[in-house]
Amino acid sequence: MEKIKMTTPLVEMDGDEMTRILWKMIKEDLLEPYIDLKTEYYDLGLEHRNETNDQVTVDSALATKKYKVAVKCATITPNAARMDEYDLKEMWKSPNGTIRAILDGTVFRAPIVVKGIEPCVKNWKKPITIARHAYGDVYKGSEMKIPGVGKVELVYTSEDGSETRELVHEFDGPGIVQGMHNINKSIESFARSCFNYALDTKQDLWFATKDTISKKYDHTFKDIFQEIFDAEYADKFKEAGIVYFYTLIDDAVARVMKSEGGYIWACKNYDGDVMSDMVSSAFGSLAMMTSVLVSPDGNYEYEAAHGTVQRHYYKHLKGEETSTNSVATIFAWTGALRKRGELDGNKELMEFADRLEKATIDTIEAGEMTKDLALITTIENPTVLNSEGFIKAIAKRL
Repeated sequence: MEKIKMTTPLVEMDGDEMTRILWKMIKEDLLEPYIDLKTEYYDLGLEHRNETNDQVTVDSALATKKYKVAVKCATITPNAARMDEYDLKEMWKSPNGTIRAILDGTVFRAPIVVKGIEPCVKNWKKPITIARHAYGDVYKGSEMKIPGVGKVELVYTSEDGSETRELVHEFDGPGIVQGMHNINKSIESFARSCFNYALDTKQDLWFATKDTISKKYDHTFKDIFQEIFDAEYADKFKEAGIVYFYTLIDDAVARVMKSEGGYIWACKNYDGDVMSDMVSSAFGSLAMMTSVLVSPDGNYEYEAAHGTVQRHYYKHLKGEETSTNSVATIFAWTGALRKRGELDGNKELMEFADRLEKATIDTIEAGEMTKDLALITTIENPTVLNSEGFIKAIAKRL
């Protein structure tokens, strides 16, 4: 058959460890036989990020602004152990944090629901979408180890040189301190992205922070959401028959556990990171979650919401068999290809993305799956496939 043509490239961000291995398999077995794949390639593997002093990460984000659609493999955010393992020049920041800071916007994460993988929370009937603010807070934080006695202050110096000071803590011994920030413009983008997504998908929207404790920082988020909702969205929500409400984060967690699902839960950056892992695990697996960054300028970055599967990678390096779930990585590609098709008016590309997703879900529902799903499925006698075997089974259906 003639391969599907693409008019505009996707930005392709390659990653690390086992997900990098899966990335190559997905392209070779599921995409390249059918699509004349056009991508602008960036290697975000840790070695290459180290070689380029992380400039490659910045370049990939700027390319996303140019081409509007990116697909990203999972990447390592280095810690002290990784510094030694990869002989790094410095402890490079989270590539996702860097990309999100440049693109701004909101990350929407929703579980991929398949028959035979039942949620751990028995009353969840519909997917819960996490809307995660994609800028600032701890991901752009400044940290300091305090060696001994002394005081730490927040200092704001205005343009005219005048200073405002706020005491953080009087230290009577060693400790640690962290400063973090956000900007009203980004919070406004976050709010509008959430309200628009709720209207697009006809789902209720919840927003939760800890404004009772954080009376300025979190409270500002709460106020901006409410102001924008009242001024721009209240009537639209009423017309669509959906609701928006604010609640404390601890109250939201309790409500989520007792709910049936089927709504969007908006969270600040760190809360969204944690809660999306909780929701995806409770729905079945971290590898069964879609994730897309939507920026206010109309840029889209699709990724798998999980890590690089380090343990499986070390087994793979020893020549041992692995059974790694590639569903979220496949859905990152299908999401990006569908959006590329949508922006370019390329119906064939959009239909291909739909077919590949259907082939993936049909494979699992037919009882062919990776080990992580086989351990939790209600399907009797599932066939446990290795990493490559699962992708080959999808290719056969496709």
